[in-house]
Amino acid sequence: MRLRLPAERPTEPPTGYKIAHPVLSRDGTLAGFTGVSLGGALPYAVLDDASCVYGRRHRPPARRCDCGFHCVHDRAAAEDLRCTAEHRAAVLLEVSVLGAYIRFERGFRYARQRVRTATAGPCGCGAGAVALADAGWGRLGWRALAPACAPCVRGRTSLSLTGFARLAGQGLRVVAEGGTGRPGSAELESGAGPSVPELVAEAALLQARLDWFQSQLARLGERGAGDGAQG
Repeated sequence: MRLRLPAERPTEPPTGYKIAHPVLSRDGTLAGFTGVSLGGALPYAVLDDASCVYGRRHRPPARRCDCGFHCVHDRAAAEDLRCTAEHRAAVLLEVSVLGAYIRFERGFRYARQRVRTATAGPCGCGAGAVALADAGWGRLGWRALAPACAPCVRGRTSLSLTGFARLAGQGLRVVAEGGTGRPGSAELESGAGPSVPELVAEAALLQARLDWFQSQLARLGERGAGDGAQG
């Protein structure tokens, strides 16, 4: 005789919280996330179905497996995960738990999810983030991104927070910690028009890139003048 878990029929999808790393496809046409634990090798979109990381043919979440998306009930518990050194650059996700799920004491394991909001922490230097820039590592075909302020972006591959939300699509909201109304704080729901803080953040990012390119051109000019003098 098998013991069956109690069935739930919620009137609306449960909400959960998790951390993940933003990722950008090699050709720059897709944006998504990759997990920080078992499923980290399989980047996922804003709206996506789970698959078994072991390659088994069952549907997640299987009771005799640990496959499927994972999240916790409490936002503070997810934020605590970002205190560890390896997860400092991860973003906090608020997700809708869709499809079949198994409820645990601290969270859910489930079949399908929609990422509603991604909250980026500060840049590694401590300033507010205006972009998600190349973190220096990635998965096959995907570059991992990390929160960055305008001066720290420089020549790295990057997307503004608004740009990442638009590319990821599906109504994703991208928020920078630190409050609204100042450079370094931006919020966008994909498909919505940019607000004044978003435009300020975009301008700061573009100016930082322009400054970096001008410094590189000046360096090349000095090198060319030096070579001419030696000749």
